[in-house]
Amino acid sequence: MTRVLTPFAGDVIALADVPDPVFAGQLVGAGVAVVPTAASASDAATVSAVAPIAGTIVKLHPHAYAMQGDDGTELLVHVGIDTVKLSGRGFELVADEGSQVEAGDVVVRFDPAVIVEAGYSPVCPVVILGSAPDSVAQDAVGSPIESGAALFEV
Repeated sequence: MTRVLTPFAGDVIALADVPDPVFAGQLVGAGVAVVPTAASASDAATVSAVAPIAGTIVKLHPHAYAMQGDDGTELLVHVGIDTVKLSGRGFELVADEGSQVEAGDVVVRFDPAVIVEAGYSPVCPVVILGSAPDSVAQDAVGSPIESGAALFEV
């Protein structure tokens, strides 16, 4: 089993509650989503999004990254909804596409305030690509989660 870490601290919600039909319908895979703690704080803070698993970053954009785990697990972390429209504003790439990372290594830094001020949701889906709907345990849903904690296992 592969332990999938949260990309950052926040509140865990079900994909069904993500304001995007592709993620809410689990069309790209099953998983959960995390609302960054900083998104609800009154003072702006940069958030570091980490690799949830050990493996290779196969695709890297400021707002999203796809990984292939050392065990073959394919995973997507999508920081915010419709954040591609920000064209990188509020995001800083830390890792490189093609690089090997350990679970917990920082991949992207972002400012949730920039996302919210632009009118987008800062919610971050974490999905296992190509997995069957409802195939990921939802035990963490409805709870706050600390950095470094496990979201689920696959």
